[in-house]
Amino acid sequence: MRTKTLAGPLVAALLLTACSSEEPTPAAGAKGTVNIDIHGWLGYEAQAAVLSYLLEHELGYKVRTRKMREVDSWKDFQSGKVDVIVENWGHNDLKKEYIEDRKVALSAGLTGNKGVIGWYVPEWMVRKYPDITDWRRLNKYASLFRTVKSGNAGQVLDGDPSFVTNDEALIRNLNLDYKVVYSGSEDALIKAAESATKNQTPLLMYFYEPQWLFTKLKLVKINLPPFAIGCDDAAAEIACDYPPYLLDKIVSRSFSQNGGKAYELVRNFTWTNDNQNAVASDMVNKRMTAEQAAKRWVDENKIVWKDWIPR
Repeated sequence: MRTKTLAGPLVAALLLTACSSEEPTPAAGAKGTVNIDIHGWLGYEAQAAVLSYLLEHELGYKVRTRKMREVDSWKDFQSGKVDVIVENWGHNDLKKEYIEDRKVALSAGLTGNKGVIGWYVPEWMVRKYPDITDWRRLNKYASLFRTVKSGNAGQVLDGDPSFVTNDEALIRNLNLDYKVVYSGSEDALIKAAESATKNQTPLLMYFYEPQWLFTKLKLVKINLPPFAIGCDDAAAEIACDYPPYLLDKIVSRSFSQNGGKAYELVRNFTWTNDNQNAVASDMVNKRMTAEQAAKRWVDENKIVWKDWIPR
């Protein structure tokens, strides 16, 4: 068999690599590009940052991100503009349309996070009004929550209108003297919670876990009528609490077929609420960028993520 003679510099490079005790770090983008959409809450951004960091620094992919509303991301699975939604909260209607009917997307497994949505008040309000966490008593306290935007009704402060919410139906079907007012974002909800805690002003708000803010202050969940399977089937008739959410990852069908090790990493990814909150908290409280916070978590938690990496 005839063999080719290698040029001197190439031989030297190969020998250097062979003698090194460390594996060479793959160049970013060497294996292609993964498109990850970023949705409007910090926990999502934290999770996307960790996945992006591992995709780039452990597997050698380039990651392209863009900020999008949830429903708009699903619309772009077929076009290839998005490969991965890293944290999906239910959305059975979208799953039916894009996974079952159009067959352009599929679930890539659970994230490991336990999702909770509900109504919350600052802890000081529970100390002052012990029965306020019972939804049957909320009308008794409606006047406390009146604002300019809610008029004569009490205010339930929601976030972005595109977030998963049943609040308008809940108010109507439970005959509550309240009105939903949309703050517009997660940031606005957080600022309202911080202000209400610091200044002891009344606040009834839509909120959720996992959420880094719970590492900083205490909010107490209102006991709405308990969730039962089927109680939220008809959106207009909902009169029960939100279901527990086992959050999952959604990918395009094309990415699942052609994404190689990038898809395997996304599929293998699973962590906890505490893991997510740690990264998100660093982004806020330590003023780290998403990449810096992700790197810190990756450096300190190899035991968690090492088995996610495809062999």
